[in-house]
Amino acid sequence: MSVETRTAPEHPADVPDVPKPARTANTLRALGLLAALGALVLVGLLSVWVGTRGIPFTATWSVLWHPDGSETSIIIHDYRIPRTLLGLLVGMALGLSGALMQALTRNPLADPGILGISLGASAGVVVAIAFLGVGSVLGYVWFAFIGAAVASVAVYLLGSSGRTLATPDRLVVAGAAMTAVLYAFNSAVLLLNPRAFDQYRFWTVGSLSGRYYDVIYVILPFIAVGLLIALGLAPSLNALAMGDQLGRALGLNVGRTRVLGAVAVMLLCGAATAAAGPIGFVGLAVPHVARFVVGPDQRWVLTYSMLLAPFLLIGADVLGRVLGAPGEVQVGIITAFLGAPLFIALCRRRKLVML
Repeated sequence: MSVETRTAPEHPADVPDVPKPARTANTLRALGLLAALGALVLVGLLSVWVGTRGIPFTATWSVLWHPDGSETSIIIHDYRIPRTLLGLLVGMALGLSGALMQALTRNPLADPGILGISLGASAGVVVAIAFLGVGSVLGYVWFAFIGAAVASVAVYLLGSSGRTLATPDRLVVAGAAMTAVLYAFNSAVLLLNPRAFDQYRFWTVGSLSGRYYDVIYVILPFIAVGLLIALGLAPSLNALAMGDQLGRALGLNVGRTRVLGAVAVMLLCGAATAAAGPIGFVGLAVPHVARFVVGPDQRWVLTYSMLLAPFLLIGADVLGRVLGAPGEVQVGIITAFLGAPLFIALCRRRKLVML
């Protein structure tokens, strides 16, 4: 009488490790990521080509790789390329900070402005213009970033005051209070100083024009550090999405995750707002599009948001140049017109991907 025995597979490849549907889904997400990257490259080239002054594509392509000091070369290399690179950095920062805010607060309606960061940057610019006489975009950047940092720290201290930790609800309430205070401060100063208002209104509409390489050099380190922190937090955000208690049971340090997330949001949104002014709906709508495409996995949501947001921002900037020719419509206005209907359409879906 023989006894049937089971032996282990001879080859490790015979052991199923990842279900086939999961492998297929990851493959599709990776292909979608490549498609998003290709679309971003195309819209970047379009941004270099299209402007208030018409330049043939052949001439644009030629001086793009072989600058010759001509007027066309100066327009491409000194104006349009810095503008496109700034749109790339600002878009990446807004998309990542929006996805981070929605994951940290578990609130699908959260955006970077919820912690008062945008109005903190605005307050810094108001102080620079009204009291210090700063009149250049490069000067605004430093004061806007300082204002965003001070507002972020103040909101976190308010949200963590008392015996309890800084929970998402407390941070949202503290952010709303700080936003109200900063809005009142900005309004009072600008109403009493018409000259400051004339300068401030061109910054606050949100624009990529008039920014050159010096602005990019200033914000690049902050965005790079914020990007690394945000992407490093992706696995922790997946655990945090299941709730604080279950996250702690899985070994997650909830407080550390929230502090690092708040630092990343401050760096990303503060630098983006300082460079381009307040630009709405990008950080709010793009993470919803990413979750609709790839699901709730924050590793994919953050990566997709990092590519889709600059695609939307640079595309809106190009559209503003076309619609406003021979002038242009500022990118902050175009993103509001594009982002609001997109967000409304996502919210009206019955199966909106929640956090």
